[in-house]
Amino acid sequence: MAAPRLLEKYRKEVIPQMQEKFAIKNPMAVPHLAKIVVNMGVGEAIGDVKLLDRAAENLATITGQKPTIRRSKKAISNFKLRENLPIGAKVTLRRARMYEFLDRLVNVSLPRIRDFNGTSRKAFDKGGNYTLGITDQGIFPEIDPGARDFRIQGMDISFVFENGNKEQNFEVLRLLGMPFGKQ
Repeated sequence: MAAPRLLEKYRKEVIPQMQEKFAIKNPMAVPHLAKIVVNMGVGEAIGDVKLLDRAAENLATITGQKPTIRRSKKAISNFKLRENLPIGAKVTLRRARMYEFLDRLVNVSLPRIRDFNGTSRKAFDKGGNYTLGITDQGIFPEIDPGARDFRIQGMDISFVFENGNKEQNFEVLRLLGMPFGKQ
């Protein structure tokens, strides 16, 4: 099986450019993606568990990997939430699947967002990881928005890095094709 296109780009183009720009001598010290975590919270699943099943199905279709069901950790009476109720789904992508997903996200899905002006440059945490929120999973071509049981569902996509700081990780994502907005 051939390596994903974006992984080849990372190895052949991004690593040398990062070494030159940040004066990194060892190519193994260049920041790289460790994993991509896709999380879907389904608050309405408290009343109807079938909504969570459909959301998990959609998440599996988008990522190509079966999601784990996330359960509530404590009860919150104002939200009618009891402890250990299923309320979300999560997928952790690594290696080839991670790069394939990033490629589809950057080149196919994000450009499908109406009035898209780029992603935020400020969504980096203290560790240099980047989190992107999407309000509608219908931007992914694998999902059929005309399906009878389709519901608009949002998701959070976290890019977890090894090595590097915010500035270096930003540069890696930019070189991989992430369309950052102006700011």
